Formats: sequence, structure tokens, C-alpha cells
Amino acid sequence: MSAAKPTERGRLPRQIPFIIGNEGCERFSFYGMRNILTPFLITSLLMYLPESERPGAAKDVFHTFVIGVYFFPLLGGWLADRFFGKYQTVLWMSLVYCLGHLCLALFEHHPTGFYVGLGLIALGAGGIKPLVASFVGDQFDQSNKHWAKLVFDAFYWIINFGSFFASLLMPIFLRQFGAAVAFGIPGALMLLATVVFWLGRKQYVMVPPSPPDPDAFSRVLRSALLAKRAGQGRPGLWVAGAGVLAAFAALASSPALGFVIAACLALVALIGGVGGGAWLQMERARGLHPDAAVDGARNVLRVLVIFALTTPFFSLFDQKASTWVLQGNEMGAPDWFHPAQMQALNPLLVMLLIPFNNLVLYPLLRRRGYEPTALRRMTAGIAFSGLAWIVVGGYQLVIDGGDALSIVWQIAPYALLTFGEVLVSATGLEFAYSQAPASMKSVVMSFWNLTTTIGNLWVLIANAAVRSEMVTGHIAVTGLSVTAFQMFFFATFALLAALAFGAYARRYREVDNYRTV
Repeated sequence: MSAAKPTERGRLPRQIPFIIGNEGCERFSFYGMRNILTPFLITSLLMYLPESERPGAAKDVFHTFVIGVYFFPLLGGWLADRFFGKYQTVLWMSLVYCLGHLCLALFEHHPTGFYVGLGLIALGAGGIKPLVASFVGDQFDQSNKHWAKLVFDAFYWIINFGSFFASLLMPIFLRQFGAAVAFGIPGALMLLATVVFWLGRKQYVMVPPSPPDPDAFSRVLRSALLAKRAGQGRPGLWVAGAGVLAAFAALASSPALGFVIAACLALVALIGGVGGGAWLQMERARGLHPDAAVDGARNVLRVLVIFALTTPFFSLFDQKASTWVLQGNEMGAPDWFHPAQMQALNPLLVMLLIPFNNLVLYPLLRRRGYEPTALRRMTAGIAFSGLAWIVVGGYQLVIDGGDALSIVWQIAPYALLTFGEVLVSATGLEFAYSQAPASMKSVVMSFWNLTTTIGNLWVLIANAAVRSEMVTGHIAVTGLSVTAFQMFFFATFALLAALAFGAYARRYREVDNYRTV
């Protein structure tokens, strides 16, 4: 571990402002391009399609991009933990990120170049995503970890500070100055983010990459699955094998489902099969590995169940930049206002709700004898997202009935969804870091980001399903439009997930994995 200027024990690390400044610029960059992607695709790059097909195609491109962004944290976490360390990985991935923005600005009328740019941004943004958050955690030890929750909240606050101005301004720049400028400005901000991060290089605590570890998580799982016991079968190995076969079956279905959906389903099957199988036989790894390594591996698997149960939330949350924008296009709004600008309400509310929750709501709950633990907050957050979608589903019924509805009505579901976001996403960052064993900080944070990939997978599957005449026929029997049916479907999905999450959280025992020095 290295640091040019050791942190005074118990104090807020002085290098934190560099990381927070980097994150603010990077988030402006990311959300600046992300929040105008759907309207740009509909009005420009997808003009060759019939008008009725453009919204669905734009949603597919958008959610495929988001899947990539939240898949590549696996790669970034692995490179950082095993080879280059967090600082070097973030720095070089940031340059890839900048190149992607340049492609968007240069190839606004060329689909191949534009999609290459989206791919580079997905690689760069995804590659650094788990690392910056865990890099924040690396700056703390047991003496000053009481600052960590405040800094993680500030970290999430600055994300939304950048997102607010990006969401508010970029639709205006797209309309007034065109796509080259609208995509070029976020690129300039990403370059600034990279420079700010580089400027703090002499201040950072840099935890070196982990050397090859015979008791690493993957090795413990392998031992658990392959170890034999006299007179006992290996049911876990059969479960893992079934997961592998299901993964191959999913990949084989790619001609029908599309590569992205098939690959994501394969990943889900592989993680579920191997993880579930290892869980059944975890005790067999004892004696082959230290008890601490076995207990750590079991705890990681328990954390992954928590992560899996949050995926419905992200199905709902990310559709505010696609489904909700498309609904906004059907609502009444002033000529100067673009429906995509409603997304600025989300980060604005986050910036208000984080201090409100910490200074007012949580202390009030504690005074009344209710401790708002991380898992309780996340349970409530998933439920609030479901309520938000019940509201937008109700709006869609009004719109489908032919009645005019002002876009101002979207304020209510934005408020509900944002409250849910603060309870899930801001809490989840710190929870994921605190529960991760020291040797797997970046990888566990990558799995946390993977929840968004899986959440967007459910969206792609739902969108693919409603292209089937059999499915649309069943929906027609309900008397609902396809859009309204999907909204109520996702609302129900989230509410059921909240019930499952709350039931599992009651049995979960939190651990403290902050470093000791």
C-alpha cells in the first residue's frame, strides 16, 4: 500500500476532493450523452425505420448500451485486482472513454462509427465504474471509517450534481446546436475528469493488486464443488453442471433471442449454477482452505443473493430515460421544453433527499425506535420504485383514453422513483464495499454494478416478448395497451421483489470489512 502523504488518523482523507471532482465531471459526461441518446436515435440515426418501429428500436439500443456499461465492470475489476491496481486501470480506461465520446461527436450520421463510440464508452465507463467507488473506500481505515458513509453520500450527491446539469442542458444543446456539439461537450467534460483524477496521484492511498492467492474466492468455490466425501454424492456439482448446460443453451438461442439477451441469460445461468452448487457443498472446502477464506466465500455468495434481488429495481429505474421519455412525448409540454429534460428532476431530488434523509428522516426514525439499516432502506426503495410505476401506468391509461395530460404530472412518479433510488443505490454502494472481503473489493463492486445489467436484461426480454402476436393477443384481452400493460407488469415485478428482499434481509448478518490500517 502506498500514499505520498499518509492520512492523519481519524480525519477526512485530503485526497477525497480529487476523486469527488473527477466523479462530478465524469457523471456530467456520462449522463449528458445517455439522457439524449433515445431522442437522438429516434430523430436521427433510426430515421430509416418506419415511424412506428423507431421507439422500440431506440429502447433496444439504449438498454443494450446500458447492459454493456454495467457488464464491463467485471473486466475492470478483474484487471485492477489482479494486474494494474485501481488507479492505473481508472486512468487508462478513462482515455478509452474519451475516445468513445470523440466517435459520437464525429460520426453522428454514420451508424457504424456511432455504435463503435457507444461500445468504447460502455467499455470505458463500465471499466472504471466499480473502481472509483471502491477507490474511495480504500482511502479509509478503521480510524476514520466513520467518515465513509458521509463521503459515499457525497460521492452519490456529486454524481447527481453532474447528472442534473447534464440532463437539463444537453437536450437544449441537441436541439439548438446539433448532435456534434451535444455529444462533444460531454467528451470535453470526460477529458477534464481524467485530468482531475491524474492531479491527485501523489495523494492517494493505493492498495496494490492482489498476488495469486491459493485461497481466492474462485479457488474456494472450485474446491467446494470438486471435493469428495466418502459415502456422499456431489449435488452441488450437479447444480453447477446444470448451470453450465443452461448457459450453453442460452448462447445457442442467440439467433432467436439476439446475442445480447442470450449472453446475459448465459451469465445469469452460470453465476446461479456455480454459486448455488458451491453453496450446497461449501463446508467441503474446509481443511483445503483456511476457515476465514471459506467463511468469506460463503459471505460473498450471500451478498450476491442480495444483489440479485435488487435487479428488478434497476429494470424500473433505467426506463426513466427510455419509456418515461417516450410517455413524455405523448403529454402536453411547452414548445421550449423537451421531455428528456424531465430527467433533470431526478438528480435534483437526489441532491435534496440525501441531506434530508441523513439530517431529518433517519434521526427521526431512530428517535422513534426504528433503526433504518442498509437492508431496510433498500427494501423500502424497491417498493417505492414499484409505486412510481403504478402511477405512470395510471397516466398511460388516461393517455390511451384520449385525454390530454400535462407532463407536469410526471413529477409525482419521478419523486417516488428518486426516493427509491436514494434508498437503494446510494445505500448499495457503501453496503457492497463494506461486505466485500479485502481481496475482492473491486470484483464485488463489479457484481453490484452487474445488477443493472441484469435489470436491463429484463427490459429487453419484456420488449422482445411484446413483439410476439401470442403475447400481444393475451394483453389485448386485458383491455390495456401494450405500454400500459408493461408498466403495471414492471410495477408488480418490483413489489414482489421488495417482499422477497425484505424476507431475505431479515436473515442476513452484516459484516465489517474495512481495512484495519
